[in-house]
Amino acid sequence: MNEPVRFTKHGPSLDRVLTLELVRVTERAAVAAARLRGRGDEMAADQAAVDAMRQELNRLPIDGTVVIGEGERDEAPMLFIGEEVGTKKGPKVDIALDPLEGTTICAKNLPNALAVIAIADDGSLLNAPDSYMQKIAIGPGYSPGLIDLDATPAENISALAAAKGVPVNEITACILDRPRHARIIDDVRATGAAIRLIGDGDVAGVIHTTEPDETGIDIYMGIGGAPEGVLAAAALRCIGGQMQCRLVIDSNEQRERANRMGVDDVDHKFDMSEMARGDVLFAATGVTDGNMLSGVKFGRNLITTHTVVMRSSSGTVRWIKAEHQDIEKFDVAE
Repeated sequence: MNEPVRFTKHGPSLDRVLTLELVRVTERAAVAAARLRGRGDEMAADQAAVDAMRQELNRLPIDGTVVIGEGERDEAPMLFIGEEVGTKKGPKVDIALDPLEGTTICAKNLPNALAVIAIADDGSLLNAPDSYMQKIAIGPGYSPGLIDLDATPAENISALAAAKGVPVNEITACILDRPRHARIIDDVRATGAAIRLIGDGDVAGVIHTTEPDETGIDIYMGIGGAPEGVLAAAALRCIGGQMQCRLVIDSNEQRERANRMGVDDVDHKFDMSEMARGDVLFAATGVTDGNMLSGVKFGRNLITTHTVVMRSSSGTVRWIKAEHQDIEKFDVAE
């Protein structure tokens, strides 16, 4: 029996068919980027992913606006904030995306590069400026409020260990390997907990907390990009978990830009439901091999992709390993 079409004040709400349509968007971007992995050219890989993702987005039956774009800080090719995509013949939606999450990772052919997108009803995703953001996240299955952005690393790790029923030395924290995190790293190590340092890709780092038995990561903490924070929050809305974030604003220009984007209190501590509200769809396809997703594989006559796609309203998580026999679809603009 077909699922009835539901309506919001903006028109038809997100259709479940879009969940699978999103897979094509991230698959296309991932394949385009994967052709350039290990080549040392971050800009070229990013441009390829952007072009492929834009092409597929413009086929979707949506009236979409990009609210979280890609690459401003690094002057990379963009699907820019405010860009309109889709056929205009479907629901009005917010879009957060990163066609190549982990450009350096892809260029060096290291683990956990992804093509990532989230879609939500119009006005449902936080319009975050391209600044930094403090973040802390854990996976599902814990009491609300277990972690707190304003608590010390020791307090958060101790609370998590107690809730998990393990000693602190069995907890692993994922942290971006940056000089700004020296104090956090020292504080975490002083507790006896382990650390997984990552060079890039903090969307993947947050998502990895949802499957600690598979990834070995229990908690994510540190400072990363604000746009990536919204994408990670969208994923957790679908798959479960807890996340708190706060913008790191270090100039009047950034403060004014945040205000223009609707963030009146730049010191506000956001939880994930404030960053990604309502019905949310999320998809990620592996570009390089990682803890949760395999990278794109190029065979003689087919291409293999590995994607996770989720929906918050149903709590459904699908893992899709696809074999694409029509290789020209990924090589020739249609």
